[in-house]
Amino acid sequence: MHKTHELRLAKRMARLGTETAFEVLVKAKALEAKGRDIIHLEIGEPDFDTPDNIIDAGCEALRKGFTHYGPSAGLVELREAIAQYVSDTRQVNVTPDEVVVVPGGKPVIFFSILALAEEGDEIIYPNPGFPIYESMINYAGAKAVPIRLREELDFRLDVDELAGLINDRTKLVIVNSPHNPTGGVLEKKDIDAIARAIGDRDIMVLSDEIYSQLIFEGEHHSIMSLDGMKERTILLDGFSKTYAMTGWRMGFGVMRVDLATHISRLMTNSNSCTASFTQVAGVEALRGPQKSVDAMRAEFKKRRDVMVAGLNKIKGFSCQMPHGAFYVFPNITETGWPSKKLADALLDEAGVAALSGTAFGQFGEGYLRFSVANSIENIEKALQRVNDWTNKNL
Repeated sequence: MHKTHELRLAKRMARLGTETAFEVLVKAKALEAKGRDIIHLEIGEPDFDTPDNIIDAGCEALRKGFTHYGPSAGLVELREAIAQYVSDTRQVNVTPDEVVVVPGGKPVIFFSILALAEEGDEIIYPNPGFPIYESMINYAGAKAVPIRLREELDFRLDVDELAGLINDRTKLVIVNSPHNPTGGVLEKKDIDAIARAIGDRDIMVLSDEIYSQLIFEGEHHSIMSLDGMKERTILLDGFSKTYAMTGWRMGFGVMRVDLATHISRLMTNSNSCTASFTQVAGVEALRGPQKSVDAMRAEFKKRRDVMVAGLNKIKGFSCQMPHGAFYVFPNITETGWPSKKLADALLDEAGVAALSGTAFGQFGEGYLRFSVANSIENIEKALQRVNDWTNKNL
């Protein structure tokens, strides 16, 4: 008889969170396997294919032998293309040495927190917000300090409230615009006020701008563009959302050279490098035609309009008009149902997969997140199903 050995996990594993969208996707797929018709509005992924010119560049790179290790910070040609792209779009001077290419956007979050925060340090992050922020802060042993995004402010933060949270232990402030899950977009006055609240303190800003090319009204504003903030900003951006390249796993961080050196070391110790052929495709994405981006943005805007109008006709729902990304975040407090219970019921009973607002933090209670990364036909079908369910159950 062999002794059964207990799995003794490190205590830090208990501090690690998850991304609920993938759990709901698994549950929805299981229901589909049983013959249920499920409309997927849960996952944060464009439903478009990667543009042909980018696919062709990736295939050609494979044929040319880009199947080997590359520099941990990324291929020079891609870092040059990213530096030029960021210089043009953020109106700052960026060099390739300030760019680190990573497999997806999440490593920029993880590596930045690992590199900067120690136990006892505080990190301010948006709530409701992308769940990996809080998860990685807790995992690293720092203290997660939520700043509430408020519906009455179009899901922008109250800068006075932010100023009250900043103290001598604050090491990092995370901002995200356009915002997941609410679709809120920070205005120029918000960015200016955040910089004033930080002042001259030795505090870094992680600016998550992964949806920067998916704005429907207004313009994108980056805190990196402000005088005195470039050296204190870590810009997170990537290819997944803009170019429908989620499965290619490629993002990038732009930061001061001395920090980029340390983030590259974390890449060396974890992933070695980002796949070389995908980076060649990334060069084509940035330097090639942008018509696909414009078309995708226009389609998301149409879908957003249909979704918001439909939700506002449903009993117990009220929905602000999001200005970016591809999500809507309706208030469901008038239904009288907790967010998680309602999301579960809509999946199990109505065949509509959505996410509870609480999947994005404590201040997400009273909301649901629907992705509009599906056809207008399916969005209209989902709205009808939700409406039928509410008429029967509320």
